[in-house]
Amino acid sequence: MTSPLSFAYWVPNVSGGLVVSKIEQRTDWGYDYNKRLAQTAERVGFEYALTQVRYMASYGAENQHESTAFSLALLLATERLKVITAIHPGLWHPAVLAKWIATADHLSGGRTAINVVSGWFKGEFTALGEPWLEHDERYRRSEEFIAAVREIWTQESATYAGDFYRIKDFSLKPKPLQDPHPTIFQGGNSHAAQEMAGRESDVYFMNGGSPEKIGGQIDRVADLAADAGRAGEVGFALNGFALVRDTEEEARRVLADIIDQADHEAVEGFGASVTQAGRSTADGSGMWQDSTFEDLVQYNDGFRTGLIGTPEQVAERIMTYKRLGVTTLLLGFLHFQEELEYFGERVIPLVRELEAAEAAAEVSA
Repeated sequence: MTSPLSFAYWVPNVSGGLVVSKIEQRTDWGYDYNKRLAQTAERVGFEYALTQVRYMASYGAENQHESTAFSLALLLATERLKVITAIHPGLWHPAVLAKWIATADHLSGGRTAINVVSGWFKGEFTALGEPWLEHDERYRRSEEFIAAVREIWTQESATYAGDFYRIKDFSLKPKPLQDPHPTIFQGGNSHAAQEMAGRESDVYFMNGGSPEKIGGQIDRVADLAADAGRAGEVGFALNGFALVRDTEEEARRVLADIIDQADHEAVEGFGASVTQAGRSTADGSGMWQDSTFEDLVQYNDGFRTGLIGTPEQVAERIMTYKRLGVTTLLLGFLHFQEELEYFGERVIPLVRELEAAEAAAEVSA
């Protein structure tokens, strides 16, 4: 019997919302708004929140709150919500990050997690005077980062010798509250990213995509995990932008309005940056490498997941992905506060009913 699907949401700690469009977005990147949003999310059934990491203005995101500080603030404002902090290995030392998260884990009663982001925005690294590695090298560095962090969190004295990080007899006290350690998420569509997920990560984040595409990614990573002696140890999180309305016609009209009012200059700038990053992989299989203009209006291909329609239609679509092996659904919204609440009150209960019906059918079979 499978576990219930977990629901997560993108924290709008970066200005501009989750779509690169001039359409009205009743969403705010400030703390007060996000505090209320987090409290609403845990009340209506969301398990996770994911803070975004962006260090400088780009592509419609003029203002950004730093992810680790913002995550801690949300943890201290909630009681059950787990907050996933996005971090760049190139801008953190693994021991410093391990210490920061361990402290936050104690302050929050064991509710931290990290999302290791290998990086797509070259301008941030060059502006900060940091080297910009080629695609597969960025993932190799991220894999070392995860291995080093896990070593620090789980060993009494950590020693790690890699090409990017070296640690000798480092002792972290106290360890995180969570056993064996806070969950480690990681994204990326390329073969390098999938191989890294199979060997090291706890949960593999995927951009939005059709059931056929997502099913293929899950199968590949599951096989890679099995080859690494980790069969069944990797979870799968899927990005989706939810447009849930009382009628399918209304939901599709909103989608059309978002795309019709897209900020063409910002979308094209973002697209030029990320598609170059995706095609720079050794096999040309990276994130966004086949994304269209319409896909890029939502940063992580969220429209492709197809969570558009009535609560009943969206719940059925979600179950399609769960049957493929998706364990966590990461959601974005146009008007976060009101739409996240509507989703939690109208869609999540339907998903739970469908899960219960399938579980009962399995038992009776």
